[in-house]
Amino acid sequence: MNLEKTYSVVKALVSFLKQKTIKKNIKLSGVGLHSGKKANLILKPAKPNSGIVFVRTDLKFNNVIYPQVNNVTSAMLCTTVSNEHGAKVSTIEHLMGAFFGLGIDNAIVEIDNEEVPILDGSAKNFVKEIHNSGIDISAEPIKVIRINKNVEFKDGAKFISIKPSKINLEIDFELEYNNSLIGNQRNVLRVYEDDLDSIFNSRTFCLFEDIEKLKSSGFAKGGSLDNAIVVKGNKVLNENGLRYKKEFVNHKILDCMGDLFLTGYKIIGKIECSQGGHKLTNDLLRKLLQNKENYSIIEINEKNVPHTLINRQNLKSIA
Repeated sequence: MNLEKTYSVVKALVSFLKQKTIKKNIKLSGVGLHSGKKANLILKPAKPNSGIVFVRTDLKFNNVIYPQVNNVTSAMLCTTVSNEHGAKVSTIEHLMGAFFGLGIDNAIVEIDNEEVPILDGSAKNFVKEIHNSGIDISAEPIKVIRINKNVEFKDGAKFISIKPSKINLEIDFELEYNNSLIGNQRNVLRVYEDDLDSIFNSRTFCLFEDIEKLKSSGFAKGGSLDNAIVVKGNKVLNENGLRYKKEFVNHKILDCMGDLFLTGYKIIGKIECSQGGHKLTNDLLRKLLQNKENYSIIEINEKNVPHTLINRQNLKSIA
């Protein structure tokens, strides 16, 4: 490896260990997938150790909402977080997945309605606008959750578990659908090492025969072929078809990443999930966090340039 390349690798590794925010405001607008209501979104930079904070600008009082595991008040078809006064924001998972995958630790999210815009049904536009804004790297070290013990949660045939890992967050996700096109899909992702483009760009999806049932139940009022994959029999109704062969399971991994960020930290561990969704992930995290022996929150201070995320680090336990 030549000197210039070595320097760039060293710079990237060191910056990975520092807390990040966006450099400038980002404005986005669009319809909510389930509410059908238009919302305007402004992402703003935030100071280190602020975390991600939602602010409902259409409400005058009690309008701050923290996207945390125990603040999830609904996980049916999307993730909804609320504060103690009943103010809520729903369908936060794609934005949170973009923050998680890009390493954005701190940001203020101002929104003038109750649901984050679905945009194209993926995290693609969030990621694009964050890149365009630029990422500000602070001097503050990141904090991570290190998994100490195996924890699992079952709901009938659905299963999810998390267990220790030395250096990464690995998500092993299996999807099983009673549909000839979707069928059984599985993908394994190493979040801190792999290229995440195919995850960020994978869209939400549904079966054609479920659309009317969803709408009659109060969901998918803003759904269309512009923001969701619709599968009818063995065909995709969207004009340009799928973006990826594994787009269905990749989108589930995006959802999982967004829901994992409700812990407030990056995670070092291995997730295994079969037929999961928002509720299963939240149930697992609640069980994980109930017992402090299951995990440690650690602050990473580099004495030397790291070979990996955790290797050769001075780990200072803070919880």
